[in-house]
Amino acid sequence: MIIAVKIPSAGESVTEAAIGNWISADGSYVEKDDELAEVETDKATLPLIAPESGRLTILVKAGQKISVGEVACTIDTDSRSNSPVAKKDFSEPKPVPPAEPVKDIPKPVKTESSAVKTTPLARSIMHAHNLDIDDIINGLRKITRQEVEMVVKQSTPAKPSSPIFTDEREIERRTMSPLRRKLSKRLVAVKNETAMLTTFNEVDMSRVMQIRKQYQDRFISRHGQKIGMVSFFAKAATIALHLFPRVNSIIDGDDEIVPNYTDVGIAVQTDKGLMVPVIRNAHLLSLPQIEIQIAALAAKARASKLSIEEMTGGTFTITNGGIFGSMLSTPILNPPQSAILGMHNIVDRPVAINGTVQIRPIMYVALSYDHRMIDGRDSVGFLSKIKELVEEPVKMSGESN
Repeated sequence: MIIAVKIPSAGESVTEAAIGNWISADGSYVEKDDELAEVETDKATLPLIAPESGRLTILVKAGQKISVGEVACTIDTDSRSNSPVAKKDFSEPKPVPPAEPVKDIPKPVKTESSAVKTTPLARSIMHAHNLDIDDIINGLRKITRQEVEMVVKQSTPAKPSSPIFTDEREIERRTMSPLRRKLSKRLVAVKNETAMLTTFNEVDMSRVMQIRKQYQDRFISRHGQKIGMVSFFAKAATIALHLFPRVNSIIDGDDEIVPNYTDVGIAVQTDKGLMVPVIRNAHLLSLPQIEIQIAALAAKARASKLSIEEMTGGTFTITNGGIFGSMLSTPILNPPQSAILGMHNIVDRPVAINGTVQIRPIMYVALSYDHRMIDGRDSVGFLSKIKELVEEPVKMSGESN
């Protein structure tokens, strides 16, 4: 029986999607509940799951647009796997016929391979000298440390290294993903439809860094992960948002909506683009609980496993450009929210402490806000409260009760 596998719905407002990547190959045998492909929409990346076991036939190419509900592939459930369990054969072995002499067959010049990438210039040189990929690989008489390190760098994420420049002039053109297109429209809308303003402050991170150093091993042994920086700011934000509720507000037409809860979104950079999973009722969570949820949601975001529910409904957002080395920035609002907190890198700076100059680890923080909803008093007061709580984290436990 042939089963049609359709593009799943990602919400009422989502009508179009694109196949981001086929995980299973065309013509391969797939098992029930196998992940066949990644389906990209303007809100999330969803997995395409095999409803039954059988032979896969792909109908839509990777990167191709397709409407929700249309058939992306089929599965032939009557087709069996090519690798069944081998059965024991107790019959007498059949005689092996003598091998025929090998004829000299001209070797085709192969310059394309799914496992080896070649540039147009390299292919032209190979054609000119009647060489194929196997000749090039076999011509490398030994593997040195440089070749091994090159492969390791290609297969594992690493910090950008010095680029290798060549005289080959190439461009890469690919269709923008639905998520990236939607994000682009939202960012332009924010600039055009809000009165965005940013206020700044600086935070002495000495106490936070001391606490992380003192309790890191104990935290890892108890929770299986390290204490990050964002959780301190998220916990501080839940307290500051309670004291300055307009920072937690939303404009809906002519109405002002001010929730009495805090659903904090944490911006996560992924290969698909920026995603903002939401920690629900963050004001009810302890700092370790917030840290655990941040790590879990970030892992799901990078694996493209976030659901629509996990990315909607936030009341406030935190973004950390410091992990990329940013000293200072003006983060853009995450609509329909009215404010976003931007963290940055930590740098040892000379500061005046009780009349003396001392070197302290300082982070610049920024609060971008919609001036239509939030006045300077609330924005500056909110950011000052964040500074106070992060510089003295012990105050968080007392003020959160």
